[in-house]
Amino acid sequence: MKNKSIFVACDTSNLKKIKKILHLTKTNKLKIVPKFGLQFFYSKAGRKFLEKIKTDFWLDLKINDIPQTALSAIDSIKDLKRCKYITVHANGGLEMLKAVKKKAKKINKKLKILGVTVLTSLNEKSLKQIGYTNKVEKLVLKQAELIKKSNCDGIVCSAQEAIKVRRKYKNLLIITPGIRLPGDSSDDQKRIMTPKYAFKNMVSGVVIGRSLTNGNIKENTKRLLDHLNK
Repeated sequence: MKNKSIFVACDTSNLKKIKKILHLTKTNKLKIVPKFGLQFFYSKAGRKFLEKIKTDFWLDLKINDIPQTALSAIDSIKDLKRCKYITVHANGGLEMLKAVKKKAKKINKKLKILGVTVLTSLNEKSLKQIGYTNKVEKLVLKQAELIKKSNCDGIVCSAQEAIKVRRKYKNLLIITPGIRLPGDSSDDQKRIMTPKYAFKNMVSGVVIGRSLTNGNIKENTKRLLDHLNK
């Protein structure tokens, strides 16, 4: 199972809780990488913590702006030496994606740029409210095309679209959020899947948040291992 990447979503600004999550999800049976989002990164203690962290991590900023501003954002995190992944949104367009990838290579050759597609909190109804006319699957495939053209390293999409993305792009890194252990609440997510079924859909890694970090973290990690071993 070590070839299966599990990204644990550390969605809190509480440094004590972050340290607890990192400690209790540690296992030699799985490759577990912490993912830090806006909530932690924007906190004063969070930014300082990430400067000194001793493990690789994913910085989930979902950068979406004009190319120059996106480049400045990437440049501003060059001191975070253990940052291995960072997200940019496909909605920023091809030129922004290409610019970010080019900049990342200059500041950290190990930094992987992941293009975010339709958020897993959105469904067909949500997209229509925003103004999109394409269905989720078609929009994700269009965004995947942009991400591939830009030479970004991977894509973030729902496990429900992952199988079709994989069929089209054999070597693209595919990471899926919206993952829940069997029986857990979907909360604010619309397009969810269990870890086992996500990996059956040929994804490279999955993002698990509340299914791991709510309640007994050590027991939740054991539930995850048991689920993947069935």
